[in-house]
Formats: sequence, structure tokens, C-alpha cells
Amino acid sequence: MDQLEDSKLFWAALVSLYVICPLTIASLQFLVAPYGRHAQPGWGPPLPAALAWFLMESPTLWLTLILYPNGRYCSHPIALIILTLYLLHYTNRTIIYPLRLHFSKTKKMKPKDFPLYIALIGFTFNLLNAYLQSRSISHYTDYPTTFSNGWWWICLRVVAGMLLFFWGMAVNISSDSVLLRLKSEGGGYKIPRGGWFELVSCPNYLGEMMEWLGWAIMAWSPAALGFFLYTCSNLGPRAKAHLQWYRQKFGDEYPKSRKAFIPFVY
Repeated sequence: MDQLEDSKLFWAALVSLYVICPLTIASLQFLVAPYGRHAQPGWGPPLPAALAWFLMESPTLWLTLILYPNGRYCSHPIALIILTLYLLHYTNRTIIYPLRLHFSKTKKMKPKDFPLYIALIGFTFNLLNAYLQSRSISHYTDYPTTFSNGWWWICLRVVAGMLLFFWGMAVNISSDSVLLRLKSEGGGYKIPRGGWFELVSCPNYLGEMMEWLGWAIMAWSPAALGFFLYTCSNLGPRAKAHLQWYRQKFGDEYPKSRKAFIPFVY
């Protein structure tokens, strides 16, 4: 693919990402993605949850590693830092989390199967996003070539974004650990308690949102901003659906002060 064709594809993909955001918000007002506690029949053959997560998240690793080396800035230190954090998140999401999910199952309770059609939707989005982010980082974002050309601002931005990213990742992984532990205990769904669960129903989603906010600050590109906005568009309504589900299942036992996604706000 020549430079002109790739440029057209990149900008078309970028516009598509921004268009998907309001469409996702609108569609999730009327339906809840039918997996996990919201599982419903009629969305294709079921896949084991761990396998589904691995397959649908996998483009973020293999496609990124194929495309990234072709960028003109692929060896720039800032680009490599940004890429490393992206791959770090998706190594956890694609490999480590599915393994933890698989080994958390017990005779009393195992993860619910994952509908094939939802996995295909996730796989398609990750193809789009992996292409966008890898090409944005390595080719379509300009980086300074000398230390006198705005490096102080970029270094400040990268450090601030990195701190936010790692804080969000810690919240995300620790919250997933609480949920996996509750599943391994068996006995059905329970009210998660402790840590950020005292403030929001879905601190794992809160953590992931903050990861991508920090990453967008580091990358400072339209593609990274679009990904952050999509993350909010997707996880915000699902967190709200989780909160409603908890309240319906547990009634007055569920803490009324908990928000869905953002402490004290939403």
C-alpha cells in the first residue's frame, strides 16, 4: 500500500472511530451487550469466556506488532514508550486476564459463555483500533527531533500521562481480582466490597477509563483521544446497566451511595 492510500485509509478509520462513539452511546440506551451477568440467548453460538476474550482482543497484539515497524517514527523513544504501555495493557487483557478467568472457575460457578456475535463485534473493533493506534503512534504523529524543540512540555505530559495510566491499570487489575475471587468462591453473585467498590459499582471500568485518559495525554493525538472517547461511550452505559442490575438483585442491601462509573458523579 502506497503512502497516499494508507493516508486515506487512516483518516477514514479515524473518522469511523469518532462516528462509532455516539452510535455506541445511543445503541446502549436500548440494549445491554449480552455477556456476563447480562447474558441472553440469540446472539450466536456460545464460546468459553476465556477463549472469547483471547480471540477478540488478539488483534491489539499481533496486528500492532505487524504494522508498527513500518512507521517512520517507529524507533523514536517517545513512540516506543507509548507503544509499550499500549501493549502492556493488552498483554494483560488478551493473555493474562483470560488465563485468570479460566483458572478461576470452580465446580460451584464458572464464567458464563460468551456469544460468538459479540466476540466478532469486539474483534472487528480491535482490528480498527489496532490499525489506528499503531499507525498513529509510529507514523502520523510528529515528535521533536531535538531537546530544544518543546521537549520539556512533552516530557511533562508523558510523565503525567504515565502516572495516570499506571494508577488506572492498578485499579483495573485489583478490581478484576476482587470479582474473580468472588466467582471462585461460588454461591452466585455477591456484592463486591472494599476499595473503589465502595464508591462505584464498576471500578474495573473506572480504572480502564483512566488508563486510556493517561495514554491519550501521553500520545496527544486524535486517534488516542478517539479511543478514550470510545472507551467512555462503551463502558459508561455498561457500568450503569451493572448498577441497575445490582440494585434489582440485592435491593436495599446494595449501598445507595454507590455510583456506576465515576465517583460522586455518574
